[in-house]
Amino acid sequence: MYRVVHVTTEAPDNDGLLTGTPPPAPVHDDYGVSDGRWLKIDWSERIRQVTVHSALGETPISYVDQGEGPPILLVHGLGGSWRNWLENIPFLSDSHRVVALDLPGFGLSPMPHEPISMPAYGDLVLRFADAVGLGPETFLIGHSMGGFISTEAVTCDPDRFARLSLVSAAGISFATISGPRKSVTNVILKAMLPVLANRAERNMSRKRLRTASFAGVIAHPSMISPKILWELGTYGALHAPALLPAAWALGGYDNRPSLSHIEIPTQIVWGQQDRLVPVAAAYSYSRRIEHAELSLVDDCGHMVQLERPARFNGEISRFASEGS
Repeated sequence: MYRVVHVTTEAPDNDGLLTGTPPPAPVHDDYGVSDGRWLKIDWSERIRQVTVHSALGETPISYVDQGEGPPILLVHGLGGSWRNWLENIPFLSDSHRVVALDLPGFGLSPMPHEPISMPAYGDLVLRFADAVGLGPETFLIGHSMGGFISTEAVTCDPDRFARLSLVSAAGISFATISGPRKSVTNVILKAMLPVLANRAERNMSRKRLRTASFAGVIAHPSMISPKILWELGTYGALHAPALLPAAWALGGYDNRPSLSHIEIPTQIVWGQQDRLVPVAAAYSYSRRIEHAELSLVDDCGHMVQLERPARFNGEISRFASEGS
């Protein structure tokens, strides 16, 4: 059985649709409130590069490394980069060594030589951890597609990491996407990419366009710092050559049967108003991973770590300390 830490709605009885009480009314309180620490850091001094040999071939990987102590490895999602963790790295690195990578084909890590797949990305995470000296005591945290990739890494090598946190993890919600639906999605993405890339800077400089650009992944874009949205929007749109092949590899890949093999302590963190990967998937992960802890965040969308950074950082720190 899983343990629910924060919950205000009934658990759904399937992988896709919520049943029970309606979602709670918005409670903005600490929504979008930043401590501003990421703005005071010269990130160029923290960026490193290492060559990793994995199922994706020999690939240079760009990553950020900050702090000392028990290690934490952060894995971003589709269209993201290490910058998805800007609000979290400064806080977590007060007591941990925090490493956040750019997956191959995202951020500053170039496209890999071998075809992209979820198992190959999982193998990359394992080999990367070895390459930068992260031991088996490492706490692995994956967001969205990065959460899906993290489950691949853990099921492939069950003893490699000590703890696991799945944040708005993709995978279950897209496991049954068929070939024709994948083709339609692919066409739409191809049509949108040039628009996104060409208009990214213009969209980020105008409040209405900026809000519209993030409405699908953030509950209240107008309440998030424009500086954070700029980092996500301009950097993500212009540095994601793997977006299409990764999206294609994600859709229809079903690893649900292997989730029951995860035995390390697992935390599942989800925004109640996630429109991209609905909260029903959080309950499904919880049912499939024995003894998982489910932490639901009210009035929050897909980007939990940026929408409610203080609450997210607190939940991660609490879970990490349970293993010390």
